[in-house]
Amino acid sequence: MDMADTKTTFPTYPAYKDSGEDILGEIPSSWTLGRLKTIAIIENSGIWGADHEINGRVSLRIPTTGDLSMEGVWYTEKISERWVTPKEKEYYLCRKGDIVVVKSSGSADNIISGKAGFIGSELEGQLGFGNFLLRVRPIRIHPRYLYYFLISGTTKGRIERMVSTTTYPNIKIPEYVNSTVPFPTDVEQTAIANFLDDKTTKIDLAISQKEKLIALLKERKQIIIQQAVTKGLDPNVKMKDSGVEWIGEIPEGWEVKKVKNLFQLIIDPAPNNNDMELLSIYTDIGVKPRKDLEQKGNRASTTDGYWKVKKGDFIVNKLLAWMGAIGLSDYEGVTSPAYDILRPRIELDGYFYHLLFRTKMCSSELKKHSRGIMEMRLRLYFDKFGVIYVPFPPFEEQNLIVNYIKAQFLKIDQAIALQQTQIEKLKEYKATLIDSAVTGKIKVC
Repeated sequence: MDMADTKTTFPTYPAYKDSGEDILGEIPSSWTLGRLKTIAIIENSGIWGADHEINGRVSLRIPTTGDLSMEGVWYTEKISERWVTPKEKEYYLCRKGDIVVVKSSGSADNIISGKAGFIGSELEGQLGFGNFLLRVRPIRIHPRYLYYFLISGTTKGRIERMVSTTTYPNIKIPEYVNSTVPFPTDVEQTAIANFLDDKTTKIDLAISQKEKLIALLKERKQIIIQQAVTKGLDPNVKMKDSGVEWIGEIPEGWEVKKVKNLFQLIIDPAPNNNDMELLSIYTDIGVKPRKDLEQKGNRASTTDGYWKVKKGDFIVNKLLAWMGAIGLSDYEGVTSPAYDILRPRIELDGYFYHLLFRTKMCSSELKKHSRGIMEMRLRLYFDKFGVIYVPFPPFEEQNLIVNYIKAQFLKIDQAIALQQTQIEKLKEYKATLIDSAVTGKIKVC
């Protein structure tokens, strides 16, 4: 829904005047303009605090830019406890009505997005404000009205023009504090804040419900995979004990085989000065060309001596295999020698095993066979992977199972895409509603 839609849904003011700024545009003729620095106390320098207890110091939870979502939601469970002097705590402690704005970040998106958080009564006296953040304390304006203006599209447009990237992205503070804020009457500010609180809460609830539905649809995909690759498609088929604890019962016509009897470890170094496609394995999306996903400047300078990969091979990240970093390659190319390359020994449907190896129950079995002194250093070497038993249906049945799963995925992915589209529209409508209300493009009282 765009600006025109809000104008047809809500009334407008009887008369407008030029604000003198192209981004802000016209504002209601009864409104005035005030500079941010005259209506709020703005503190530019936050605090780090010590990372361990020191005599005479007290604890204070100090958020960083990563403790705040793009939608302004605090990740309170992630905020670190730091140690500061009692005087520092008194000064840096946020109170109800404060607005915390991201001023510096390694990511320009965190700044240009107008990323900011509001300190409500539930957070009063709990958080300080740290480096890379601004604390804006409203003194002559309704706190919630100002918060909505500072996250509005108008403010985001301004910030985009005042971001300095000399070292890393940061807001040019003098320009920011001197920016103008539309100033309705106190009654209108309260009405606008209450209106947006109500509308955005309802929109956020609708978004949350759709996100939960997406999560359920994704969970449904995993249930379909796990059932199909271990029990087959026929619910009435006679079952037998596989003799393997993690697999349980399998259809009577199936076998179980060791991985090493299905796949062989391939070591085939790429030639020097090759220009072959560099491939990598990702836990969430499988095998993909690195160039499609990485940032510029993060590519291997040479792929000499990397392992050659053929279409139909499996790439195994030994360090993360138990977390799903194992998958079928649909590409010819090369990959890091830190990975293992597995190639089928016998006729099988590679996608069947791509799905099987990435199920939660199989991942748990891979973890048991991984070696290392701590969880995040576990490695799955082929001598251990190879002795794991896996289901082996007849080849034709593997094909049927794969085709069934792909057909089910198509339906589920279409349903997920529909929900994602609706979520984006709700977010766009929310942004338009906020910007329209705080700049007077619509009248809500």
